[in-house]
Amino acid sequence: MATDGRPDNIVTAIGEVADRTTVIVREEIELAKAEVLGKVTKLGRGAGVAVAAGIFLSLAGIFFLHMLAWGFYVWLDVDVWVGYLIVVVILLVFAAIAGFLAYRWLKGGSPPTPDMAIEEAQRVKATVTGEPLDPVRDPASGAPPAEREGEGAPR
Repeated sequence: MATDGRPDNIVTAIGEVADRTTVIVREEIELAKAEVLGKVTKLGRGAGVAVAAGIFLSLAGIFFLHMLAWGFYVWLDVDVWVGYLIVVVILLVFAAIAGFLAYRWLKGGSPPTPDMAIEEAQRVKATVTGEPLDPVRDPASGAPPAEREGEGAPR
């Protein structure tokens, strides 16, 4: 190295740049893996709850449908079919609640894209190429904050 901080030869400088680039790429890949793993975990949890909802719905139909329908028939002094109708409505309400929860959890995990890793890679690219950094963008729309949902619009 020369005393002014520049490398003595261009080969050393290129080697350092290549080494640093390799480290940056490896770290970006690790970040992407971690981010996708978190989203896939959410998808798995949502799918598991959806399966559980189906099992509960089936078991409820097998074990309680007949008993409750006849119970309503006796307790309410109505026709048997009315007892079955009441039971079916109750089971559909439970299924709707479980389906809503499964939908929320599945929606929270999809799509499993590594948004933070992509944003970091764009920052690295801008730094390496010398481009000015863009303002923080919304990962979903790609729009700057002022263009999202009418923000920054004249009043």
